[in-house]
Amino acid sequence: MEQADAKVVERERRMRDMIARLPRASLVERKDITEDLILIKLDPQAPFDFKPGQYCTLGLESVERAYSIVSAPHEPQIELFVELVPLPDGVLTPMIWDLKIGDTMSIRPRAKGIFTMDESYRRHLMVATVTGIAPFMSILRSYLHREAGGHRFYVLQGASYHDEFAYREEMEEMASARPDTVVYVPTVSRPNEERNAGWTGARGRVNSIVEECVDRFGLSPDDTMVYACGHPGMIEDVKERLDPKGFHVMEERYWKQ
Repeated sequence: MEQADAKVVERERRMRDMIARLPRASLVERKDITEDLILIKLDPQAPFDFKPGQYCTLGLESVERAYSIVSAPHEPQIELFVELVPLPDGVLTPMIWDLKIGDTMSIRPRAKGIFTMDESYRRHLMVATVTGIAPFMSILRSYLHREAGGHRFYVLQGASYHDEFAYREEMEEMASARPDTVVYVPTVSRPNEERNAGWTGARGRVNSIVEECVDRFGLSPDDTMVYACGHPGMIEDVKERLDPKGFHVMEERYWKQ
């Protein structure tokens, strides 16, 4: 037991030393969405390039975790949408919650991930649970900033409560300004709870409305790529529903079940 404990201590020491040598990023903005959801912006102290849809790896003390990037590459700061995972399951997010403006985190110098837009498809069905909207925001912001054309995006986002749709206003503005390009469908899975009083939008888990939306929008596997990001249970269900129809589903799981 003592030998095992010593190995853990040594591993943590090496991680602390490695993290201490990495570039830093300063916390410059924080917006609390709910008790367990925040938007943060980081100012990297070294150049940081990424593709829309990729993630960055952040660290504090001896812990590192990956976070999908909300911001587009042309934006000066790194924006993230973070959900609090309390101890003991979560280790890094409780520390992020305690950060003050001006505090720093480590950031690995290269972004990673292949959850990026496949431009060979004309239409893109994007399915997200809560913070899973992050890579889709990056892709859409970049696409609209480039004034690109020829593609259409159908963004379905599920949450338990409507106040968890942190980017609802921005998404609705995109859909209003570019109705030929962006369609946004938020849905709540607990429509009868008091916290959702007044909600008039779609109801049900986001995976439960996928097939209806495919039919409503006339989507075909011949020209539609499906992206699913967030809860692994949602992703599995989307694949079970759409794989038999011939759709290819690209996935980004935020944790393992």
